[in-house]
Order: sequence, then structure tokens, then C-alpha cells
Amino acid sequence: MHRSPGRSWIQTINATLRVDGWIVARVGRPGMSDAMKEDLWRRWRAGDSISVISRALGKPSGSVFTVLKHHGGIAPAERVRRADRLSAEDRKAISRGLEAGASLRSIAVSIGRSASTVSREAARNGGRVKYRAVAAEQRAQEQARRPKPSALQDNPVLRQPVIELLDNEWSPEQIVGHLRLMHAGNPLMRISHESIYRAIYTTRWKVIPRELCTKPRTRRPIRKNKKNTVKGQWRSQIAGARPIEERPDAANARIELGHLEGDLIAGAKNSQVATLVDRKSRYLTMGALPSRHTTTVIPALQQAFSRLNARLLSTLTWDRGMELAGHRLLTEATGVDVFFAAPRSPWQRGTNENTNKLIQQYLPKGTDLSLYSQADLDALAARLNNRPRKCLGYRTPAHCVALTL
Repeated sequence: MHRSPGRSWIQTINATLRVDGWIVARVGRPGMSDAMKEDLWRRWRAGDSISVISRALGKPSGSVFTVLKHHGGIAPAERVRRADRLSAEDRKAISRGLEAGASLRSIAVSIGRSASTVSREAARNGGRVKYRAVAAEQRAQEQARRPKPSALQDNPVLRQPVIELLDNEWSPEQIVGHLRLMHAGNPLMRISHESIYRAIYTTRWKVIPRELCTKPRTRRPIRKNKKNTVKGQWRSQIAGARPIEERPDAANARIELGHLEGDLIAGAKNSQVATLVDRKSRYLTMGALPSRHTTTVIPALQQAFSRLNARLLSTLTWDRGMELAGHRLLTEATGVDVFFAAPRSPWQRGTNENTNKLIQQYLPKGTDLSLYSQADLDALAARLNNRPRKCLGYRTPAHCVALTL
């Protein structure tokens, strides 16, 4: 057996096919069976997230995304075998007959087919010696795939204006409405917005240039099911989370120091930085983070708190990110009570959100934050803490803290 360089025998022969009880080895890397893919699409249509599907199938999230991406997140139509096509049972009978040395005509009679049908089936799958039922069935299933071509695929007159308008960041619905208005009497210039979305998301057609696939406002790589949500899943649930409604009135009214809002700023290459902002003074503290896992974030916040005056440490309000799943450990170690904003409600932490926008002047989106040391972040925080704020009567956050302490 030929083996490509760098691959082990386990990787070379690592997948099996099962057809009506037959099990044979299949050369190549392990993939998903048709049954697993059907389960994947059923769960995706029901609104399960990629991570939930991954755990249910026992496959990496990347493998699930690869299957979804190939179809743009749009479930393919169910394949239906034509009645006159050979079945898996027919191919098993052919395989047994060939192995027994029976003639093609006698095999054809036993399955109720013409001799020419059996002859072509054997010839296209290795002949008498190499014919295997499972391999032949798999090949037939692959060749039976008939994805409906995109409406733009064979219509360059329509495809060109669609590409140009997408490049101008028009939405598919705007493009359709514009074309119908400008070419009302031309049926060749009519298309649905759904067809444009399918052409954008489905990579196998390659109708829309890849660089234009990020032009839609959402910038999603695949179609998202309306039911798809993380609500109620384990990753959006933090044990013992105290809601923002329980936060002290002094924190809500901004009448005293020590009530912080916190969040993570995400950068390139999976880098992140923690930001803490005092609600009253807008005083900023930043902390370097090697990862966003709670076992890393909690000690980093403890370290950040150790650099602050004790009067600046009373409460902390965070979003529902799982990086603060260990909030109880933080409270036990520092005495700071942690409260959580409602899901998808960034305005409840507006002080922190606005400060993060100020930080973007120095750390634009797409910056690799891992390149900045704690000393660099302290210098940046000091720059912002000594910048006058209109909301503070043009005093600086550092000045407000100094006046109060």
C-alpha cells in the first residue's frame, strides 16, 4: 500500500465504512459518516451551536465547521436514489458472484438486471479481481451528488453588477431591489436575495470572489440559523452569578470610589488584555493576560487589584464571559464583590465600554496584544488617566482619585 510521506499507518488506514453490516477499511484521514452528517445538520437546523454539535458528535469544532462551511451553513437537500439504480444489496450480490467466479450474465439474472449493467458496474470499479461492494457504493453515492448550480453561475451579465454592488457594500436585498427597478423588463436581470446569499456563503460554487464574502454587514463566514443561540447553554451560565440588580446603590449613583467595571479587549492571534475602570473617577487599570481562561484571568485580576489603593476596591461588574467563572475565588482572595450584567446588555457597563473605545486609539482592532508588556499597558493607562474628561468637568481621572483619597 502506498503511503504519503509523514503519515503513519494509523492515519493512512483509519476509517471504516459500514453498509448493511459490511465493514471495510477506507484509505484516508477519518471523517464523518453520512449518519453523523445527517445528525450534524439536524442539530444545526434546530439551533445548536458548533460547540454543542462538536460535543454531541465527539468531533473537533473545526471538523464541524468544515462541513458547515462547505455548504455555507445551508443544509443540503436530501439525496434520493433513483428506482432503476443499483442498490447496496445489488452491489453485494455482484461482489459475491464475482468472487465465486460466476459469469456476468448469471449475476445479472440473479439481481434482475441486464448483463451490460453488471458489466459496466464491474468495469468502473476495478473489474473482477478488485471489485468491492462498499467501495462501489461509496463511489456511486459521491457521483450522485447534484448540487443545484447558483443562479449567477451561468449568467455573467447578471453576475457582474451583483459583484460590483457587493463591493460597494450593498446588501443582497438592496441589490435585488435596485436591479428590479433599473431592469424591470429584463428577466435575465432578476434574482432573489436568497440566491445571492447562497452564492456568497457556499464556497464550492466559487461564483463570488472570496474577498467579497466579508462585505455583508454581519461578516459571518456561514449562514446562521435564526434559532441558533447560546442562550441556556453551559458556556453562558456562571454558577452563583449575582445580577447587576443586586449591586449597591452607591455604585449605581457613582457617589463613591471603588466600584469597578471590567472586561477583556480581544486582539489578533488570540491575545487579550483586561481593563478595569472606576465608575466615579473613570480611573483605568490594565492587565496583561496570556489567555482568557478563568484559571489565568482570576490570578491576573488579583495582581491588578494588588496595585490599587484599597479604597478603589469595593465591587466589580463584568459581562457574562466565562473568563470570570471563578469569580468566587476572586471574591475570597480580595474581598471584592462581583456582579454580572445581563446577557447581551453592554450598556449596563457603559463606563468600561466607552473607555475601551478610547484605548482603541492606541491599540486598534487587529493588534497583537501579546506584544505589549505590563509596563507598556501601565504607561498607556497612565496616559489616559491624565487626559481631561468632559464628564469630569475636564478634570483628569488621576486628579479625581487624588482629590478623594
